[in-house]
Amino acid sequence: MNEFKNAKEEYDNTPIPAELSERVQAGIQEGKARYRARRGRTIRRWASAAACFCAVLAGLNLSPTIAKAAAEVPVLGGLFQVLTFVDYDKTEDGIHYDVTVPQVESESELAEKVNAVIQEKVDAHLAKAQQDWDDYREAFFATGGTEEEWADREMDVIVDYEIKSQSESRVSFVVTFAEGWVSSMEERYYYNLDLSEDRDLTLRDCLGENWVETCNAAIERQIAESVDEEGFTFFFAPEEGGFTTVDETTGFYVREDGTVVVCFPEYSIAAGAAGIPEFPIN
Repeated sequence: MNEFKNAKEEYDNTPIPAELSERVQAGIQEGKARYRARRGRTIRRWASAAACFCAVLAGLNLSPTIAKAAAEVPVLGGLFQVLTFVDYDKTEDGIHYDVTVPQVESESELAEKVNAVIQEKVDAHLAKAQQDWDDYREAFFATGGTEEEWADREMDVIVDYEIKSQSESRVSFVVTFAEGWVSSMEERYYYNLDLSEDRDLTLRDCLGENWVETCNAAIERQIAESVDEEGFTFFFAPEEGGFTTVDETTGFYVREDGTVVVCFPEYSIAAGAAGIPEFPIN
């Protein structure tokens, strides 16, 4: 008990830089602007936002009426469509939800599998964000925070997607999950689909038999080019957990010009300031 009391006193007496609040708020606003700037798609927003909010938290089990409204917003043609299945923007109990969820509409098992995986990830992301917020609130009040101070807190929970390229039978898109408040987290999942053959596309499909060597050479070159004149780079050395090689689990997407872009999770091969590292394979 004394240890907790001492820790609390130390916490309460820690001086807070005057500019800290401004920096935190500036970071939050910058993050919001960055995500919303990427959303340059035509999206129909439907009514009953409160009902949609309940549906999102219940696992995106939308009513047939709302699902039909979403299905009237085709993005792609050919053998399939990628639709905005859920589009929701609301603040509730200090959490700002900015949720846009895609759905692949096609008569294929692949589309069903991808949709199920995406919904599972959305459900998990929303549940984790709520738990993180609840844990933070509990710790905040346990360490002497007041209701007035808590009222100034807000958490951003974001789900978004971006179509990178498309053809009559193929699509490459990215789904982003982000959480921003005291700290920030962003994860991306990459979907490269061939609906005519009902299968996922691989780096081998896009780059040929020597895809490992091709990717490694391009990535190593770009990491070397990132070193400044003083020898600094955000990327870790291989022996410190940095890049060594691509494999079958490496994420990627395909741009409209056909360029393959290999991607790595945040913090995996570089410092957090590097964001999510992306490497065009030229």
